[in-house]
Amino acid sequence: MSESTLFSLGSFFHGTKADLKSGDLLTSGFQSNYEDNRIAKYVYFTGTLDAAIWGAELAAGEAKQRIYVVEPTGEFEDDPNVTDKKFPGNPTKSYRTKHPLKVVAEVINWTGHSPEMLKNMQDNLKKLAEMGIKAIE
Repeated sequence: MSESTLFSLGSFFHGTKADLKSGDLLTSGFQSNYEDNRIAKYVYFTGTLDAAIWGAELAAGEAKQRIYVVEPTGEFEDDPNVTDKKFPGNPTKSYRTKHPLKVVAEVINWTGHSPEMLKNMQDNLKKLAEMGIKAIE
């Protein structure tokens, strides 16, 4: 994407359980938040707070769920895990990149999904995993 397109898109978010601070860089090449024994090839982010909330809620581990405002440092693309498989046209504004994401700030006041919605999502992801379908490429 061109720089002018990048700035017209608005804020970007990343949901996780990692404890980060402004200026930190999120990079690929580390353990995936969503699959054991898998190294992440990309860093994922979104233009919607709701999608970032899902990311924080579904990330592995017991740490505090966090959402960060992030800034891409290089080229990025639509996330094919969402756009090609579930939502053509990318209405969730989900993206991935091999370049670092710079943490700009933490979103402090946000509300997670209901326990029922979260359990339903976790159950659906478990069923997909049992069928051999991975949620993230």
